[in-house]
Amino acid sequence: MTSNEKTQKSFAYKLGLGIIIFSLSLWLIPIITPFTPIPTKVKAGIIPGSIILAEILFWLGALLVGKEVANKFKSYLNPKKWREKGDTQKNDE
Repeated sequence: MTSNEKTQKSFAYKLGLGIIIFSLSLWLIPIITPFTPIPTKVKAGIIPGSIILAEILFWLGALLVGKEVANKFKSYLNPKKWREKGDTQKNDE
């Protein structure tokens, strides 16, 4: 692998991570939107639109970073894993 190919791969990887992080920030829009003075009809379009866009961007980023990294990242976001992690730490002490 040449240095140019490494640069291309690392750029795609960094871009994918950036897209994933941006998609996670889009999940704040449905939480904030109900508290804005925007008309209800517009809110009804913004909320599902941002959710759909966030999912599309997440999977686009997952394609760029690879399946393993995307699955690892999703496991960090799974609340079931949070509970298990805390229980194992208590048992280790």
